[in-house]
Amino acid sequence: MVVVYKISDNTKEKMIDYYQDKKREKTPDYAIFQAEEGGTIITLYESGKVMFQGISADVDANMWKDIEAHLNNGKLPIETKKKEKEKKDDKELYEQRKTYYYINSIGSDEVGTGDYFGPIVVTATFVSKDDIPFLEELGVKDSKKLTDDKILQIVPKIIKKIPYETIIYTNNEYNNALDNNMNKIKAILHNKALLGLMKKDNYNYDKVVIDQFCFPRNYFGYLKESNNVFRKITFTTKAEDKCLSVACGSLISRYVFIKEMDKLSKMLGKKVPKGSGIQVDCFGKELVKTQGKEILRKIAKLNFKNTDKILKS
Repeated sequence: MVVVYKISDNTKEKMIDYYQDKKREKTPDYAIFQAEEGGTIITLYESGKVMFQGISADVDANMWKDIEAHLNNGKLPIETKKKEKEKKDDKELYEQRKTYYYINSIGSDEVGTGDYFGPIVVTATFVSKDDIPFLEELGVKDSKKLTDDKILQIVPKIIKKIPYETIIYTNNEYNNALDNNMNKIKAILHNKALLGLMKKDNYNYDKVVIDQFCFPRNYFGYLKESNNVFRKITFTTKAEDKCLSVACGSLISRYVFIKEMDKLSKMLGKKVPKGSGIQVDCFGKELVKTQGKEILRKIAKLNFKNTDKILKS
């Protein structure tokens, strides 16, 4: 039996206190805690929703309904029933967790491929099952779901504990390359990061995971000129959401990218914008006026459409 409803902050505080000694060691994503009492599993989420699971779930749920009503002038919480799609999504998430999450994994992810200024950064990491509680406590997620401030706060803790290999591909290298196919560049850098990490130790891993940015046959086709290619890779979409080693690779890459952009800003004496939007074009135009167009070769990806927009005026 499963019962789900949303509670007030008053009840939330009492619930946290009540289950203090009954909490499980592992806490699911977006949950404040998960506890077990008398065969019922209680999960309190940050959103205020609480889920009771088990044979006596209704008994425990009704107890807290009464407490909620007492604290809120008789107002009962609204019980929510899961829709069929939500049930299906939960089942798929559970299967993904078994396949990608609760394993010893090596994962690799990149940032900077959509940014006009700044380098491309790729990082491969090794995460063992023993590292999972530590990473969950830090709130590890895909870098796109965390603020730069949060990344700057947690990544120094991650790199002290999690083995990793980072490759920085500068804009000089990018602009001097014979082939600017972004997928080919990513494949080469991922392969280099994975091989570099594996040279550091004999890791006991179950899977090597990369976010699928192209078909596997294309990925290995891009590497046909490489002398050493790691081939036992699992490609999956949204890998950073499923696999902690990929999430760590994403976060460390973003951390390094932020630091590189800070260096660039310090060199130019002004804050360099990220991305490839209008603010980037405006910044580029002002920069070319003061330092000439050759500056772009050093700090930008010249084959982006931004270059034409910047030099047009």
